[in-house]
Amino acid sequence: MEGHYVTQVVAHPDDVAPEAWNALLASQTGGGASGPFMRHEYLAALHQSGSAVAETGWTPSWVLLWQGERLSAAAPLYAKAHSYGEYVFDWAWANAYAEHGLAYYPKGLVAVPFTPVTGPRLLAVDSEARDALIQAMRKLATAQNWSSLHVLFAPHGDIEAARNREWMRRQTVQFHWRNRHPGEDERPFLDFDDFLASLSQDKRKKIRQERRKVVDAGIVFKARRGQDISASDWAFFYACYAQTYWEHGNRPYLQPGFFEAMARDLPDYWVLFTAYAPSGEAVACSLVALSDASAQPVAAYGRYWGALQRVDCLHFEACYYQPLQWCIEHGVSRFEGGAQGEHKMARALLPIATESAHWLAHPAFADAVDRFLQREGEGVQRYIEHLENRNPFRAVP
Repeated sequence: MEGHYVTQVVAHPDDVAPEAWNALLASQTGGGASGPFMRHEYLAALHQSGSAVAETGWTPSWVLLWQGERLSAAAPLYAKAHSYGEYVFDWAWANAYAEHGLAYYPKGLVAVPFTPVTGPRLLAVDSEARDALIQAMRKLATAQNWSSLHVLFAPHGDIEAARNREWMRRQTVQFHWRNRHPGEDERPFLDFDDFLASLSQDKRKKIRQERRKVVDAGIVFKARRGQDISASDWAFFYACYAQTYWEHGNRPYLQPGFFEAMARDLPDYWVLFTAYAPSGEAVACSLVALSDASAQPVAAYGRYWGALQRVDCLHFEACYYQPLQWCIEHGVSRFEGGAQGEHKMARALLPIATESAHWLAHPAFADAVDRFLQREGEGVQRYIEHLENRNPFRAVP
């Protein structure tokens, strides 16, 4: 019992009703248009497919706060045995603990596994319930002897709620594209050529050259959404996705069953761009997530890509130019390019700060990390300002 809340910790997503979880998510600011990632179907698929489970270093310890029959707060909390699949890097913290003979793992992580997309994390009916949720997670961490708690890629309101309980804020940088002209105009782009016209001459020329290489190779693309993505399309996508990981010597994070669940349970949240060679053979693809299942989603999120044949500049076409063109044609306001990647600025994806919150149980380490984060935060702001001065758009009189 946490005040007038009953706290429950569940070890499997199926232990909470999907309807209750999704209703709470939809009630959050922006929660109804934040992508599939925090929906119960998505999180359950990660577990049921064997992608995010104890055997891969992700042990679900979801925290639920109840008021009678009402789910008043919830967080997808995981006990982590490593820091892979997070995209907010704390390896240096883990090394510092080890150098002092202390265990950094297990730690507690509130995040969507393998997904660096900002969205609601501390689901709650009001600020009081959110505060109680934060306190309940800290009590659990203390009882489990976890070194720390981390809330990743959360909206500002979640971060501030954690900071009110003396958690530390951390900022990282991502690159997002906005479907609007720069400056005071800010009207949406009419088409891809209109978008190109907004760029400086050298950036415009570079994109045209890159797209021309793909066209000259005889590559054509087809975009499919939702039910139009067939089982064979999904199977081809997975072959490309897995190939990307194997080429880098890594096991794919996500198993086939995860994407089978997406095709079955959340099809309208996905767009697949497939590249075809002159022979008609599919050779590459990219998969983009959408903010909602409506005909005109607010945002799109670049997620996965892979190729079975090498074609010059095919990656840029599949991962940036085809999705941006689709966003313009369908009135999508924003395209998020995923974690890191300063090279994305050449494609008009501009830097933005994303936020996470951190609590460390060890007082001395917490103090040291707090000082580090203050310095790092100042550096992030200077970095963003530096990048903004190099924006790819042409000068507007």
